Amino acid sequence: MKILATAAFLLSAIPLHALEIQKVTDGVYAIVGPLDQRSGENLANNATFGVVVTDEGAVLVDTGGSWLGAEALHAAVREITDQPVKFVVNSGGQDHRWIGNDYWQQQGAKVIASDAAVADHKDRGSVQMTGLSVLLGDELAGTVPAYADITFETEYSFELGGVAFEITYAGQAHTPGDSFVWVPSAATVFTGDIVYTERILGIGDQSHSGTWIEVFEAVAALNPTHVVPGHGAPTDLAGATADTYDYLVNLRAQMGVFIDEGGDIIESVNVEQGAFSYLENFEGLAKRNAQQVYSEMEWE
Repeated sequence: MKILATAAFLLSAIPLHALEIQKVTDGVYAIVGPLDQRSGENLANNATFGVVVTDEGAVLVDTGGSWLGAEALHAAVREITDQPVKFVVNSGGQDHRWIGNDYWQQQGAKVIASDAAVADHKDRGSVQMTGLSVLLGDELAGTVPAYADITFETEYSFELGGVAFEITYAGQAHTPGDSFVWVPSAATVFTGDIVYTERILGIGDQSHSGTWIEVFEAVAALNPTHVVPGHGAPTDLAGATADTYDYLVNLRAQMGVFIDEGGDIIESVNVEQGAFSYLENFEGLAKRNAQQVYSEMEWE
C-alpha cells in the first residue's frame, strides 16, 4: 500500500498542462485541452478527452498526443477517480487520439479502435511523429506509436461496472476512422473529431465534408443530452449542431452554387463563411477549408 500511495502522489504531482476537468453528468467527465496549436507547453493535448467512471474501473476516450501528454492526461484522470483506466478508445486518426496508446498499454489498459482508424494510424503515423518532433521538441521524448489491442469494423460494445458502452464507426469525417462512443445510461456521446465546439473545424485531405455530415446525423439520431466533442467544451446537441453540422452544410451549399456558376479553386476561398467567424481559429482555417471542399465537390 505504501508503494501504491507513493506512486499516486507522484502521479498527482504531474502538471496538467492546461487541461481543464469538467463534470458532464454523474460519473462522466470531459478533460478539455486548449484550442490552439500543438506545442511543448500543451504536449499535443490540444483536444478534448472523455472519462467515464464505473465501479470496476474507468474508460478513457482518446490518449493524449505524446507519452508526456498521456502522463499529464493520467494526472487529470487521477483528479477525478482512483479507479484504474481499464479501456481506452481511439476515436479517430489525429495524433492526440492515439499517439499515447503505448503509455496506456503500459498501465494495463486495453485500447479499442475501428479498423479504419488503425489503418489511418499506420498510414499517417510517421508523418504525425515528424510533425510532433518539430512542434514539441524534447517534450516528445519517450513517445512510441502503438496500435489498438481490440479492433472492429463498424460497431463494438462492451460493459464495465454495469455501464454499457457502444462504439460506432459510421464513415469518414475529420479522419477516415472517426468513431463515436455512446453511453446510454448517461445519455452522453463522445464524438472525437466528428464534433468541434468553440473553434472552427478543420477539413483536410484526410477528411470528407460530405460523409462528415452523414456521420454527424448518425450521432444526432441518438438524441443525446450531453455531447463531449473532440475540441472545445461539452455541449448539447443544439450546440454541436450550430458549431459543426451547420458549418459543414452551409459551406457545401455555398460551394455548390459557386461551382455551378463556374468558380475556380483559386477564388473558392472567397465563398461566404462570415456567419461562423465567431469560432476560434476562423481566420487561419476558413479559406483552407473552402479550397478543400471545392476539391471534394468539383467532380461530385
